[in-house]
Amino acid sequence: MTDQIVITEKTSQAKDIRMAVGARYGAILPAEGHLFDLLEPGEVVADWKRWSPVLLRPDGLYGTKPAAGGNKASKLQAIHMALKKARRVWLATDCDREGQLIGQEILEHYNYRGTVMRVIFTAQDPQTIRDAFARAQPNGDFARLYASAVARRQADQIYNLSLTRTATVTLGGGARTVIGVGRVKTPTMAIVCKRELEILDFVPQTYFEVVATAEVAAGQLRLRHAPKERILKRTEAEAIAAVAEGLEAPLAVRVEDKRQGPPRLHDLPSLQKLCGSRFGWSATRTLEVAQELYDGAGKKIITYPRAETRYLPENLLGDVPRIIAGLQVGRAFAAIPVPQPPVIRTGASGNFHDKGLAGASHHAVIPNVNRVETLREVWPRLSIDERRLFDIIARSYLAAMMADFRYRQTTVTMDVRGSEFRATGRQPIELGWRAAFPEWQPADEKGEDAQMLPVLRHGETARLYDAQIEGKETRPPPRYNEGTLVDAMQNAWRFVADDVLRERLKEAKGIGTPATRAEVIRGLKQQDFLRSDGKHIVPTDRGLALFAVLERADPALVDPGVTAQMERLLDDVLLGQQDMVSAIDAVCAQASRIIGRLQEGACAVDARVFGSTVVGKGPDRPPTPAMKSFVDSLARQKGLKPPRGYTKSGAVCRAFLDQHASRKAPSEASADAKASLPAARPSPSRQIVGVRRMPASIGPATPPARKRKARSEQAGQEAEKIVSNKSAKARQSGSLGEQTTPLRIPFGNKDVALQLGARYGAGGWYAPPGIDLAAFRARGWL
Repeated sequence: MTDQIVITEKTSQAKDIRMAVGARYGAILPAEGHLFDLLEPGEVVADWKRWSPVLLRPDGLYGTKPAAGGNKASKLQAIHMALKKARRVWLATDCDREGQLIGQEILEHYNYRGTVMRVIFTAQDPQTIRDAFARAQPNGDFARLYASAVARRQADQIYNLSLTRTATVTLGGGARTVIGVGRVKTPTMAIVCKRELEILDFVPQTYFEVVATAEVAAGQLRLRHAPKERILKRTEAEAIAAVAEGLEAPLAVRVEDKRQGPPRLHDLPSLQKLCGSRFGWSATRTLEVAQELYDGAGKKIITYPRAETRYLPENLLGDVPRIIAGLQVGRAFAAIPVPQPPVIRTGASGNFHDKGLAGASHHAVIPNVNRVETLREVWPRLSIDERRLFDIIARSYLAAMMADFRYRQTTVTMDVRGSEFRATGRQPIELGWRAAFPEWQPADEKGEDAQMLPVLRHGETARLYDAQIEGKETRPPPRYNEGTLVDAMQNAWRFVADDVLRERLKEAKGIGTPATRAEVIRGLKQQDFLRSDGKHIVPTDRGLALFAVLERADPALVDPGVTAQMERLLDDVLLGQQDMVSAIDAVCAQASRIIGRLQEGACAVDARVFGSTVVGKGPDRPPTPAMKSFVDSLARQKGLKPPRGYTKSGAVCRAFLDQHASRKAPSEASADAKASLPAARPSPSRQIVGVRRMPASIGPATPPARKRKARSEQAGQEAEKIVSNKSAKARQSGSLGEQTTPLRIPFGNKDVALQLGARYGAGGWYAPPGIDLAAFRARGWL
């Protein structure tokens, strides 16, 4: 039919749909990701072309404009022309929030008012696609999904650009440097920086444990004295060992039969964490491999990979026998003893749980039921990495349908004159789901915990001998790899101190989304804030310096818990617990508060912190003794606490000194810089880029590739305007006049502010000369 069209997210998707349904639903027209960008602030309000510390919140929402790059223009033109004649549109973009936005923003921009049907599929094989078209729903049923996408996009633009401009103007000291702040990017960088500083500050502590062999009638076992309050003095351990040697005492034996259910099915973050630790993959690599298994030509053997839930809908219960049978045809999974009938677990503690999918349009990543029977044909086409990832997904699904792991746990204790010696042993009764992972052994079953205990009776006497003292040392927390960093982003509640708020945020989905977290990490690497060090991800000098500056300016800027709270508000739009505008208002209120803090208490930072003194991709160098001494004396002089990690990190020392040491004359400062700053590594091209095109590498949250060049050029032009002025406050007072009073008017109070006599200019809100300030003071707006 010529009066209806199908809109897809990309060309490969259009091809799959065409193969599945032909032209039954009209012409199939692909987009190319987002075909529209949001307008820039200067295109909405002329005064916003000039960077100043103001909240960039328009009266309504930011409008959209056609995006540039690739074949976007021609694809948008084709869709636009088809919409003029179409009476019905089938939106067949990805099933997540971003897919909804990509399709619906086209219709909204052109004010399309025909019938719109939403096609939701979680796999891309022909049968799944045909079924999805057959049960398509009115697009209005997905209004909340679209509203949540709009809220997130609008809030990110306002927050990121407002705070990037404010930080640049108030902290940059007029230098040609853009200090980038991102709602997700900055706290993600902070997670890595805080961990690195914890490691730098860590002081290992030696402690001691005592082990002895216990002889009983049926054999022997090793008992250990490892109290919760560690033994810090060797003499204390020696005294306990002396008492234990040759001691005969009764054993307390407790035997318990226990069971353990299978691990939950995978979502994208759990796959990224597992593949990062097992294979050393980056978060991006895991997503790329999963995407190829999902929609690669001749593959399509898993469901939608960008999942953020680990449950399945209850209507997929009927697919269980087909998926198990299809998997067990192959040799890799044939030996796994899945019971017949399989074990089905429902509810919050199981796998099939409709309530656990509230607000989600997709589910956990599992094998595709409509392709699993073709695995023998598909397997030769898979790369080694694709086979590895599919093996994880398939075994997870099979394990979920198997019995619990049952075991008998024996705990043995002996009282050695007030010191408890202890041993544990575990004897499997029924492997259950553990049979799906024959080579896997949990950490608590390794070493002494895995010892085979002889037959023991409660109360029987044992004799201790061969008592030994083991010296141990505490270890610093481990560095993140990309998988564990994604896990930290997803579980940002761990960074919240308030117990009540921690519990509330456990239900949230952390910071960022499964679809964007890998891109956030990659962007931080490209901007030289983070770098890879083997399997680990660590901050660069530049990242540590930026973290130190922003944390001192306002801790909320680098607090993952604050961002998690904002994420929860945005997620509430999807659940219908918050309207779109209120969610945006809440993010704007937080941004407005931070802008005020930056204006009130920020000191300009030497641009060298972010510019040519940055050491490429090398490790952070330790500070010189003179540098540490200078930090100590300056902190005492100003009554400040030295920054964390300054004794081992040159970058942290430099950031502190650049912020608090008095400025010198240019010639003196130049000479001093040459004498005290570490020599940069040979990377002339990197340094030229860092100095001349800083906006591209340290600007707002990394935009999509299609926008990066345009935004870099615009940011460069705007940064040029900043260079000619020494400070943001000098510019503001010059534009408003010496007798005006700056005001901070919260969003939504424009009418009240105007009635009280406030005015709005290029520098923001202000009170003209002669206006009574009492009303503004009473409201906290001064």
